[in-house]
Amino acid sequence: MTKRHVGITDTTLRDGHQSLLATRMKIADMLPIVEEIDNMGFHSVEVWGGATFDSCMRFLNEDPWERLKTLKKGFKKTKTQMLLRSQNVVGYKHYADDVLEEFIKYSVANGMDIFRIFDALNDVRNMEKAMRVTKKEGGHVQATVVYTISPVHDFNFYMRMAKELQEIGADSICLKDMAGILSPYISYEIIKGWKERLDIPVQLHAHYTSGMASMSYLKAIEAGADVVDCAISTFALQTSQPAIETMVASLEQGPFETGLDLTKLSKIAEYIKEARKNYDQFDTSSSSVDTNVLLYQVPGGMISNFVNQLKEQNALDKLPQVLAEVPRVREDFGFPPLVTPSSQIVGTQAAINIIVGQRYMFATDEVKNYMRGFYGRPPAQVDEEVRKKIIGNEVPITVRPADLIDPELPKARELVADYIQKPEDVVSAALFPQVAPEFLKQKMAAKS
Repeated sequence: MTKRHVGITDTTLRDGHQSLLATRMKIADMLPIVEEIDNMGFHSVEVWGGATFDSCMRFLNEDPWERLKTLKKGFKKTKTQMLLRSQNVVGYKHYADDVLEEFIKYSVANGMDIFRIFDALNDVRNMEKAMRVTKKEGGHVQATVVYTISPVHDFNFYMRMAKELQEIGADSICLKDMAGILSPYISYEIIKGWKERLDIPVQLHAHYTSGMASMSYLKAIEAGADVVDCAISTFALQTSQPAIETMVASLEQGPFETGLDLTKLSKIAEYIKEARKNYDQFDTSSSSVDTNVLLYQVPGGMISNFVNQLKEQNALDKLPQVLAEVPRVREDFGFPPLVTPSSQIVGTQAAINIIVGQRYMFATDEVKNYMRGFYGRPPAQVDEEVRKKIIGNEVPITVRPADLIDPELPKARELVADYIQKPEDVVSAALFPQVAPEFLKQKMAAKS
């Protein structure tokens, strides 16, 4: 019997440590194991993007561009992959087109192969520019549909959006389940629907938070999924991805093959187990799954944010009320998926509502901008009464938000004029104007 090949993307060096170690893993702890990972035969390695760009400068005193270049030198056989938040790039707000374009250009130039592009609201208008620029620069466009549950996110929604992304030019499509709420049978339905309707490879990314992800992967593979995202066992489970070794062993007992060697994988697992000990103070993992996510759709990272917020306010006893408020706020806001940055927008407002004791008496600037339409088009109609409470009689915009943003690179260039050592530094400053100047200043001082 000929077995069907299933590709595995290794997320250990990006989402693994972002999920379990607050994105604190240093390049020095990655490099000793890169050659082993490169020789495994993975479909790709996710090594960059998401929160890693910010974390490199803010906490690790590392240049994110140099990290990418260094990793690319090590990954000679395996394609590198990153997570790109469309018009939010690797930040938390919409940036001007000039920033997005330069970011993608230099990402490709420094060694990025596959760009997983998603928008927090699943607003295709926000994704289109990033997709076209990636294509133009020679990168692989993996267009992404964020999985969430609501009255408007039905089977037809997932079929329609994937078809639209293929028409715009996606090279592959990914279903991204950031909260770990995708159940096995829904996974089967969506992936089967995509395989019947699309002509491009289909990939699934899920977090293990609720304990369902491995089952959802198996059903997705049975439905025809080409690639799934996993992390090495010692960086897997909890709020990370399913374990590579478990997936390899499970699949190869059936009509599938991954081409991965369990003995070689155990060496990588052993190395990562030891490296993980260097980050005990950031290790956020618990010993069990969190089934609360099935009730509230709250990703693991959001819960730890709530705990910190409520501790500061001396109101940790209110955590159950805050968790219960999240779905209500989400409905008021038109059912956005809870992924960066909409998870922070909805989560912070839910916490404020409970701490203050009155709903929407106070709102953050991000919440006001969300209601003004500056993050894009919500999946469903927002509650107009709530909108009025937050922004009064202001009329929300209906255009693509980035159409209203003036070029931002000239100002960024000015901001770090004395510390520019390469053109990428200007992009770093445009993305993180509060963090990059000091980082670049110290970097220059260290050189002289």
